[in-house]
Amino acid sequence: MLTRPAYLLRMEDLALLAGALALYAQMHLGWVLFAVLFLVPDLFMLGYLSSPRVGAAVYNLGHFMVLPIAAFAVGYATGRGGWMAVGLIWFSHIAFDRMLGFGLKYAGAFKDTHIQHLD
Repeated sequence: MLTRPAYLLRMEDLALLAGALALYAQMHLGWVLFAVLFLVPDLFMLGYLSSPRVGAAVYNLGHFMVLPIAAFAVGYATGRGGWMAVGLIWFSHIAFDRMLGFGLKYAGAFKDTHIQHLD
């Protein structure tokens, strides 16, 4: 198993998800907010209504870890808990998706990801 990169990537994302959830809990942020916002990044799939190329670009924008990290950093730097919560929830969603094997998309087809080809 340790020679399979897809497995290692999934384990990394499990660890990232666990860390984000632990930080969220330690910060005493609202779990109702977490539940409400957790699936919001999947709205970026709506780009596929236009075309696979546009869909992949829009989906990847919503699942690019730099953006939630930046949101959290802005919240941390300014003392705004809402930004920190959104950043952690968004980050958790991406880590959860990647843990399940749903990675960034290639323009050819929705099932072609940077982690694997989904069947």
